[in-house]
Formats: sequence, C-alpha cells, structure tokens
Amino acid sequence: MTDASAQPVRHSRKGLLVPFAIVFVGLALWTGWWFVLTQQIEKRLEGRIARLEQSGWTVRHAGVTTTGWPLRARVAMKHVDVIAPSGHAVAAPEIVAEANAYNPTKWVIAAPDGLVMTRGAKGKTAVRAEAIRMSIHGLTQRWPNVAVELAKPVFTALPDAEPFPLSKAGLVQFYMRPHVAGSNAPTDDVDVLFRLVDGEGRPNGPVEGLTQSGKLNAQVEAVVEKASALKGADAHGLLSAWTAAGGRFIDMKGELGAGESKTFLSSPALSADDKGRLEGEVFLRAEKPLAAIVGLAGATQGGSVDRAAAARAAAATPQGGSGDQGQGVDLVLNFKGGRTYLGPFALAPAPQLF
Repeated sequence: MTDASAQPVRHSRKGLLVPFAIVFVGLALWTGWWFVLTQQIEKRLEGRIARLEQSGWTVRHAGVTTTGWPLRARVAMKHVDVIAPSGHAVAAPEIVAEANAYNPTKWVIAAPDGLVMTRGAKGKTAVRAEAIRMSIHGLTQRWPNVAVELAKPVFTALPDAEPFPLSKAGLVQFYMRPHVAGSNAPTDDVDVLFRLVDGEGRPNGPVEGLTQSGKLNAQVEAVVEKASALKGADAHGLLSAWTAAGGRFIDMKGELGAGESKTFLSSPALSADDKGRLEGEVFLRAEKPLAAIVGLAGATQGGSVDRAAAARAAAATPQGGSGDQGQGVDLVLNFKGGRTYLGPFALAPAPQLF
C-alpha cells in the first residue's frame, strides 16, 4: 500500500547551470583577450606610423576604430593620407584591415572606396575598382609574403596631372616573397611577380597604339637584390636609396601580349642611374612585332614617345619570314643614358623608377 504522505524526490538543478557557467567564464576570458589583442594592434600601428614619420614620411588620418568581436580583429582608418619623402603618396577615404582574432598572423587590407595615387610631379590619379586588397602573412619572417590585387580597376588622371598609361584593366596583381638561396636560408633579396590582365590604354595613347586598340597582357618576375635598402626612401624617390646601395633587378623573365604581338623577355640584371632611369638590356623573342611597333609610331598623343624613331624602328625590324611558323624575331631593348633604344633607334625616355 502506497504512503500518500510521502513527498516526491526533488533532483538538484545545479548541474544544469554548470555548462552555462563554463560558457560565461570562457566568453569573459575570450573578451578580455580580444580587448588586449586589439590594444596591442593599435599600439603597434601607432609605433609603425611614428617610425615612418621619423624617416621623413607623413601619415595623416581621422582616427582608428577597432571592431570585429568576437572572432575578428577589424581595424578601420578614415581619410588616410600617406606621403613619401619624394612626394609620392597614396590617399583613401578608408583603409580597413582584418585578421582572425584567434590567429592574427595573416591580415587582409582593403580600400573599399578606392584610392588616389600621387606620382610625384606627374600629379594625381584616381583608382576605382571592384576590389582593392592586399594580404600579408609571415610577419615573423625577415620579409613577409605580400599579395596585392586590383580587380577591374579604372584609372582617371585628375586635373593638371599627366595622363596615366592605362585607362582600365581586368586584373592587376603583385606578389612578393622572401628569396631563398640554395641552402634554404632566407637572404636580403625578395622575389617579385607582376601580372596585368586585359589592360587598355587611354585613347590615342602609346599603350593603345602598342596593342593596336586591343588588350595588353603582361607577366614579369624578378629577384630584387638588397631589399632592405628599400626602407630608406628619401626626397629623391621611393627607390633612390635602394639604387644608391647597389640594388638591382636580376634574373628577370616574363611575357607580354599586345594585340596580335607576343614577346618573351629576359634580362640578367637591370639597375638605375642617379636620376632613377632604368639601365640595362632586355632580350626579346618577339612574335609578329611589326604591328605593335607601327601602332606605337602612330600614337597621336604618345607624349614622350618618339613617333618618328618608332616608325624607323618599324621599317628596320625584321619579321622573321612569313606564316605562323616564321614570325619569331630576336630583338634587344637597351636602356642607357636615360633613353630606351630598340637597336639604334631611341624610342622614348627610359622608365623612371623614382
């Protein structure tokens, strides 16, 4: 017979609170770590800016904000203006950098509203794109791994500025990584790679003439010697201190496609003179080069391009026979005395590095 006066057994509910307590404590610890991390990031950013300013750079911005809790660290800087001692500069309405809070060793930096480049005395060029981003990882290495990408950029020269060689492109990429010697030991050199996909020149400009109103595609890689000297930018230019220290581009190779013309290039070494003009030889294996040279000669607003010299070079350039199998021609592009020569013909000033 059941005892009606017996009370039902009540089980303790303290066990149900344990998981919630663990989550609460873990969240509190993680939040504390997140705030410590973001404070360290802001301090390191301030230290980097201070070191740049001590080296003669000017860095202006309208404040730094850090968000992204709980899993991200997102640093945003408004109205950023970075000016090198040479007068070259980059400005952007906003620069945003993000990393995983649990592993802040890889950063992705973006300019969501575009940017404005100042090319020294050449003036300012606005750059708008579907995406302008840069990723950096390996920050504990002597040289980090860097990747820059501009997706569908459009280049617009601002008033009183010299025209920019390109009007737009499908893709622009730049990569940098530490150069490793045979012993797998990192050196003071870095490997670089540049890619241009479907570049289009401005109307009646030299790039449009070179590509016969088509698209310019390029991929060039090289080793940059004495890369540590790149940190010493001065009033003469971004690369002048590097050049003065004996910096060179070595083991350069690449491929250019301009309309129907295709060129494979190589150079054992390129350097610069005291005015920043490129010096050295580039060896070319060109397929159907005549159309590109004729187009260059016909550029009505080529600026510094010597159209008469380009026309003479076109007339003197051998075509290597006829037909698809006979179009390969070996040429040498020579940068000397501040000029660019194709054989004996001075086509234009040599590219200026600073």
